[in-house]
Amino acid sequence: MSRPRDATVDELPAAVAELERGIDEGLHLGGQLYVSLAGRPVADLALGEARPGVALTRGHLMLWLSSTKPVAAVAVARLWEAGLLDLDDPVARHLPEFGNRGKETITVRHLLTHTAGLRMLDPGWPRDSWDEIVARICAMKPEPRWAPGRQAGYHRASTWFLLGELVRRLDGRPFERYAREEIFAPLGMDDCWIGMPAQVYARERHRLAPLFDTVKRPPRELGWDTEPHVTRCHPGGNGYGPVRQLARLYECLLRGGRRAEGGPLLTPQTVAAMTARHRVRMMDRTFRRELDWGLGVILDSKREGAEPPPYGFGPDASPRTFGHSGYRSSAAFGDPEHRLAVALAVNGAPDDGRHLARFDRVFAAVYRELGLTAPEG
Repeated sequence: MSRPRDATVDELPAAVAELERGIDEGLHLGGQLYVSLAGRPVADLALGEARPGVALTRGHLMLWLSSTKPVAAVAVARLWEAGLLDLDDPVARHLPEFGNRGKETITVRHLLTHTAGLRMLDPGWPRDSWDEIVARICAMKPEPRWAPGRQAGYHRASTWFLLGELVRRLDGRPFERYAREEIFAPLGMDDCWIGMPAQVYARERHRLAPLFDTVKRPPRELGWDTEPHVTRCHPGGNGYGPVRQLARLYECLLRGGRRAEGGPLLTPQTVAAMTARHRVRMMDRTFRRELDWGLGVILDSKREGAEPPPYGFGPDASPRTFGHSGYRSSAAFGDPEHRLAVALAVNGAPDDGRHLARFDRVFAAVYRELGLTAPEG
């Protein structure tokens, strides 16, 4: 079946065929895929539909969901480089109101590695203000019998507001402004936002690709492209932008923190620290699987003989691969062994099993077509 396609580079026909298979199976209406090898793009395309009857283009703004989280990790890493905080600082050193109800020993590192025991499911976003959300998280109790750093459980939202507040307190700018000025602008990510200004939303709303619940038949819009969901900053969840621009962050990290043009975003030492294993073989109480973590990034966590991990990077990713995925619809990562950067977002969220299988197939096809699969035997 002939489908709309917008591409400048399309050298991965098998990976594209897997995306088309997902459309055929009703898993998504369309998707964007960007892949570069040693900085050279080998795929930069969009195919299918943004919504019924509207072709998806490379210029559409995709919702990253939790693939947003490494942006906050980079922001905190820059504060660390500047000497404004240390990773093992108690959070309460910088947010005094956080230091109560047993949270006094929780550190910045605990937040970045999801070992703080603060898995609040509803911090109040987007209905409440930033200050109200931060105050609610600062007032909460940690989970009972939780030893920070000794137990692990993925924090979907709560601790990422704390990281965003650390940026605001120590830099002086709101997190959404810091991300735009200090990360997106230097990397040429001019179409990327975390908390889009209302006037930009009014002007660019037509470029937002809504996300559909494809467990349902027919697919149902989730409504996550409304003004509150797009304009109210969520440091761990409401990044928007084309995936080819999201991939620039990973291309930068694969270069040791150097921008394509100009000075460094981070030093090589900081990138090495971010992508090292700070949490190893710990059972994640949220995912109920062992997952390894760097500083705000997931590390390849395949285990021999085990099922593929959630939020993984496919069967052929090297052990040093780092990145992040977003709720049943997005993933971006860098594989230093192969100097490979990949960013993928689709606009359909099926059940966990079918989502994991479709992304594994796409990533496996990428590695296979580029000759990056490990030899058998």
